[in-house]
This record gives sequence, C-alpha cells and structure tokens, in this order.
Amino acid sequence: MTTAAILGGCVGIVLGSVSVVSLRLSEREQRGLHGMPPPPDIPDGASTILAVLSSSALVLDAAERVVNNSPTAVADGFVVDGRLVVPELVELSRAVRRDGVIRERELELPRGRGGPPIYVHVRAAPILDAHVLLLIDDHTQVRRVEEVRRDFVVNVSHELKTPVGGLSLLAEAIMDAKGDPEATDHFAHRMQLESARLGKLIKEIVDLSQLQSQDVLAGAEPVRIADVVAEAIEVSLIEARAKDIALTARCAPDMWVRGDFGLLVTAVRNLVGNAIAYSPNATEVAVGAEVTDDEASITVTDRGRGIPAAEQERIFERFYRGDAARSRSTGGTGLGLAIVKHICTNHGGQVSVWSQEGHGSTFTITLPLLAHPQHAAAESSRVPRPEGSAA
Repeated sequence: MTTAAILGGCVGIVLGSVSVVSLRLSEREQRGLHGMPPPPDIPDGASTILAVLSSSALVLDAAERVVNNSPTAVADGFVVDGRLVVPELVELSRAVRRDGVIRERELELPRGRGGPPIYVHVRAAPILDAHVLLLIDDHTQVRRVEEVRRDFVVNVSHELKTPVGGLSLLAEAIMDAKGDPEATDHFAHRMQLESARLGKLIKEIVDLSQLQSQDVLAGAEPVRIADVVAEAIEVSLIEARAKDIALTARCAPDMWVRGDFGLLVTAVRNLVGNAIAYSPNATEVAVGAEVTDDEASITVTDRGRGIPAAEQERIFERFYRGDAARSRSTGGTGLGLAIVKHICTNHGGQVSVWSQEGHGSTFTITLPLLAHPQHAAAESSRVPRPEGSAA
C-alpha cells in the first residue's frame, strides 16, 4: 500500500468524524432552540433488566415522558405513545419526584370499555436525576382467588347447615309422632332424602377439592369418547325413566382423547343429569359427539326452559344457582357444573353453554383430540376397561 493511499484513508476517517460531531452539535442546537431538554441518560442494559422483570416496569423523566419501559407496560395499557396514560400512576410519580420518598400503593384502576376494574400493587421510587421508576404488579387474579375462597367457605357453611338443621328438625318430629305410624314414615322418608342430599354435597366438595389440588391426570390413558357417552347415559337411565325422558346419543365412533375415563364420564353425566332435572316430563335429552376444529366436541341438549342471559356467565361458579328453590327441589348442590369445568380444564379443554329462555340449553365440552387414534386403539385394547362401561 502506497503512502498516498494511507494518507487518503486517514483524511477520510477525519472527515467522517468531523461530520458526525457536526451532526451531534446541530441536534443539540436544535433542541436548545426549541426548548427541548437533552436526551435522558439511562444506563446501558436498563432495557434488558426491565424486560425480564415479572412486573410491568417503566421509567419517567422530569417531563413525565416514558424513557424506558418493559414490554408488559405497553401490553397492559399503561403506556401509549411514550406517555403514561393512567392518571393515578401519574399522580403517584409526581409525589415521588416532589419529595424523593419511595411510595407503595394498592390501586383499583378502571379497565377499558367498561370492563371490570383491575387491582394493582405499585412501587414508585426516585432514580438517577429527577427520574422515577414504577413497578406495577397486577393482583387482579389474586384478589379474585381470595374472593372465591372466602365465598367458598361461606357457601359451604350455609349449604351444610341447611340439611343438618333439617335432619335435626325431622328427628324431633319423629320423636313427637312416634304414636303415628303414617307421620313417622313420612318424616323418615324426608330424613332419607336430606341424608342423601347431604352425602351428595359432601362427596362433591371432596371431588372438587381433589380436582383443584391434585394432578388427576398423572395416569392419563387413551379414552374413546363414544365409550364415555355410553357410560354417562347408562348411569342416567333411571332418572330419565322416572320423568319419561328419552335419552338419545349420536357419536363419531373413532374419536379419542387422552385423559381419565372416570372423570370424563362424571363430566358428561353431570350435564346429562342437569338436563334431566331441568327438563319437563316426556321430553328428550340428546347427547352428541363429533370432531369440530380439530377438537373433540361433546354436546348435551335439552328442551327445558333455558337459562337467562345474565346468569350464563355465572352458572359454572361453585354453589351458584339461578333458582335456588328449584335447585333444592331437584336435589341440586350448585357444584355439578363447577366440577364439569374443572374436569375440562384439567384435560386441556373447556365447557360452554348456549341457552335461550323458552328454547332449552346446549352445553358443549371441547377437548384436544389424540394425535394418533390408531395407536390409541391399540393401547386402549391393552388397558382394562372400567366395570360397566360400554363397548
């Protein structure tokens, strides 16, 4: 390489450096002319740190601009176009900047489009020079779980008190009517009904607790949906015949899922039992199963009076009963649909309802299909089938 070439290269580097410096000076002059502060001095790596935090995190400068934030802060709707858009959080950051004192708050924030509020825990602290760091944890689900737990305790106490009190009163009535065989028989029959209802309630509470606290699918195996439907109908025949209700089934023959046979029968059986209990005499309850959108879809349809639209989102809650008096007359505990929901969730599926007052209801269970049903059939043939299941 010649001396002239080396000299030319050095001159090019110098000219390039001068251009960059001139550009930076020009930007600073423009900011000064427009009264804009210099860009904030945020340490290198701050974005990486904020991105890995479980909280929604953001940094505000003295002009209340968001100069750095985690992706979740935008996803959760706290930051829009580089600005903090939640008034409660803006006020909190101002108070921290004003006196430099770290603050923590539990806030109830409105959700967009009139949805239910969200509950957050916010920690605000001063950092750098006139900057404020906000760490925001969404506690909405924690609050919801706590409310459900509290409601569960209250409801269990109430539901157990009713049959226990009834049994006590009936026992006193029998003692007072011991000289009247007809009255004694009547009260004894009522005691049997209350005892059966109490036993059913306790069993369902235990079943629901197990579904929530244990890995009920640790021993999951291939299950054919047609067998599940056949077994659920078989154990529901006595109730159906008592009301002259016809049970019909139409199922795809080779539809398989991976799960627990007994739990899936319980889920479908609960839906069929509800359909029978809330249907008029001499009507029909239809059970169907087919592949829909690469999922196994099981439907239970009745011709009952339907469910009001305002109640359809709540019927899967524990102990919720839209018509408590009617539920008690049918022996309902308010736990059947909650059990169905948890069984479906544990199997990676879900349960939904369509209903219209005066036109009946359709409950639908959707479950992930087993990828290789031909292998499932071979594996299932080596697994002992539960006693009483359909072929």
